[in-house]
Amino acid sequence: MARSTSSSTARIGTVSLVGAGPGDPDLLTLRAARLIADASVVVHDGLVGAEILAMAPRDARLISVAKSRARHTMKQEDICALLVREALAGNDVVRLKGGDPLIFGRGGEEAEACRAAGVPVQIVPGISAAQAAASLAEIPLTHRDHASIVSFVAGQCKGLSEQDWSGLAGVGRTLVIYMGVATAAQISEKLMEDGLAPDAAVAVVERASLPGMRVLRGVLAGLPDIVADNEVRSPALIVIGEVTREPDAALAHFAMEAQQ
Repeated sequence: MARSTSSSTARIGTVSLVGAGPGDPDLLTLRAARLIADASVVVHDGLVGAEILAMAPRDARLISVAKSRARHTMKQEDICALLVREALAGNDVVRLKGGDPLIFGRGGEEAEACRAAGVPVQIVPGISAAQAAASLAEIPLTHRDHASIVSFVAGQCKGLSEQDWSGLAGVGRTLVIYMGVATAAQISEKLMEDGLAPDAAVAVVERASLPGMRVLRGVLAGLPDIVADNEVRSPALIVIGEVTREPDAALAHFAMEAQQ
């Protein structure tokens, strides 16, 4: 990609919404790596690690828009305005997001803002947190015998208790919960109130693809204790369904069902 030019040419840069994957630089796509290596400006989330940011040119400007549950460096509307402003100034902007830009990444909002301002935008998919966590933990999100439906939900959202999650988890289904560590107790209670059995199998995958990755397994009723007792911290995903059982335990469980 070209670098920024003088204002007399009135060049408009491109905004690339790039999925940075789960964190390990080896899991970036080749296209993502090329775009980062030629960016004028990199606007990145807090979960994008230093090794990935180091792939940007030395003269590139790195702008953090890190968000946490308690504090946002920049409001979403301001992030959208920043992307548009930088592109209209002639800069090629890489907007780096953990996982995939369009799975709980607000990439759709940012793309809409760019298009409305006449800024060219492209979206580069990344390995989602759900894909990475499940694969690296050897949890098949789908399985011909055990799960043919997968649902993704956000565990941190307004009106969590009022949402209807009935049918998202249970027999033949896998439920993946993003951003659910801080609300694990509410999630456990909510799912049981919506009809899921207290002994439903769960797994918490912390720091997928990164040093210190952990896979913690248990049952739904014990989810709050799993998170609290092990001091689980973000990034972490919660996976609920029979596919999360330990392989040997899963075989025994389904063999017992077959005999009944």
